[in-house]
Amino acid sequence: MKISILCTDPRHPVNAWIEAWAAAVSSRADVRILRDYRELQGGDYLFLVSCHQIIRKPTRDLFRHTLVLHASPLPQGRGMSPHIWAILEGQTELTLTLLEAEDDLDSGAIWHQIRFEVPATALVDEIHQRLFEAEIAMLDWALDNLHTAQPRPQTGEPSYYRKRTPADSEIDPDRPLRESFDLLRVADPDRYPAFFSFRGQTYRIKIEKA
Repeated sequence: MKISILCTDPRHPVNAWIEAWAAAVSSRADVRILRDYRELQGGDYLFLVSCHQIIRKPTRDLFRHTLVLHASPLPQGRGMSPHIWAILEGQTELTLTLLEAEDDLDSGAIWHQIRFEVPATALVDEIHQRLFEAEIAMLDWALDNLHTAQPRPQTGEPSYYRKRTPADSEIDPDRPLRESFDLLRVADPDRYPAFFSFRGQTYRIKIEKA
């Protein structure tokens, strides 16, 4: 079985997890991890994991299925960084969806969903661990079940999240810490650190548990 995983950010912390998964299933599947859709050569399955490129039909047709791992209960939460937005909304039970890739963003049929908990005290590394554990479980499910499972169409009114930018990690120094805590704990200290500006200087913030 030939599997490609497209993860466009080499700095994304999920890379260590998918590399370990590829090694773990090497006796069952030939797994390649790629950074750009132009590297894709075809195969059985293409998984889009933290992929920021749009994969059009001619590329999708190189594979039996092109599948997206998306952390929301679709059709609610289409768009970018859905688990971050959900945590900022106060949610502690999140959903990971495996869906078929289509031209319209996050609109494809749903193959499988996994629910997972993210405690209200979890910091970014703990959030990543909960999410990535669910993603590895989803890849395992796909390897075992895609040949027999049947996808279902999305139903209901969709909602959308916009793409987050580094500016979304800015902390207002005049707001109480209680109001900024969720933003502090979801900010990636390496790629999108929390920061604030005060007295003409900008400062980065990193939060750790005692």
